[in-house]
Amino acid sequence: MSMILSASVVRVRDGLPLSASTDYEQSSGVQECRKYFKMLSKKLSQLPDRCTLKTGQYNINFISSLGVSYMMLCTENYPSVLAFCFLDELQKEFITTYNMMKTNTAIRPYCFIEFDNFIQRTKQRYNNTRSLSTKMNLADMQTEIKLRPPYQISVSELSSANGFAHLSAADYKGTGKISAAPHQRLEPVTLPGIVSFVLSLLCGALNLIRGFHAIESLVQNEGEDFSYVIAFFLGTAACLYQCYLFVYYTGWRNVKSFLTFGLICLCNMYLYELRNLWQLFFHVTVGAFSTLQIRLRQPQGKSPDYNV
Repeated sequence: MSMILSASVVRVRDGLPLSASTDYEQSSGVQECRKYFKMLSKKLSQLPDRCTLKTGQYNINFISSLGVSYMMLCTENYPSVLAFCFLDELQKEFITTYNMMKTNTAIRPYCFIEFDNFIQRTKQRYNNTRSLSTKMNLADMQTEIKLRPPYQISVSELSSANGFAHLSAADYKGTGKISAAPHQRLEPVTLPGIVSFVLSLLCGALNLIRGFHAIESLVQNEGEDFSYVIAFFLGTAACLYQCYLFVYYTGWRNVKSFLTFGLICLCNMYLYELRNLWQLFFHVTVGAFSTLQIRLRQPQGKSPDYNV
């Protein structure tokens, strides 16, 4: 019979158990898997945000988000889509019930053991799939798993001293660590963000057009300054790079956005003689607005809502 056997909530940075289900089988196989729970807890900060460990008759699945990991033990034939729906439901309830300040400052193990009541109720529902009262869009979860399949951890990796030291984004496409993953997802786009993106494209296009006009003027008049051409094209590159930073996550993203805004300001200062005050104000204001939107659109680590 396929079923969920136990679940636990663990802090990522140090592996501190915050809550766990209290009723689980005492068989030797389950006890062995609980040892794997402890080993995984110590490695969470080095692992992608969605993983599966297959240990013969049992599977350990977990997801991590906002510095907390949600782990579960199930039989090997339990559907993967239901397993991650179960973990996602635990995550949503835990985030709603406890704020990050409490989880970050927790000192003693199992300080949120009362969360076990929700774990037990949810586990009972998922162990009897015919009586699931929640309407789940399994197609969305299946699509999500297909696009970002969980990283498959081997027992040999887990038991080695430095088993996960070699893990990188290249080893796990589509998923990353909680802190700084090249493919980490960003928060949903807002209307001000869309406006800033469009205005940045507009400024880039205006700079590009003026750059080509400057080249034509340079060809016709040998006395023209070529540095103006460079300033226009650098302004174009800066605007387009702001659009890139808004759409994609990169390392040192906020620092890059401020440096890009500085480049936009420098280019417009150099082009002071070719633009009036309103044009200069427009380009600098758009650059500042785009920088703010890049700063406000923070990485998720994991998409918090699978529409389950």
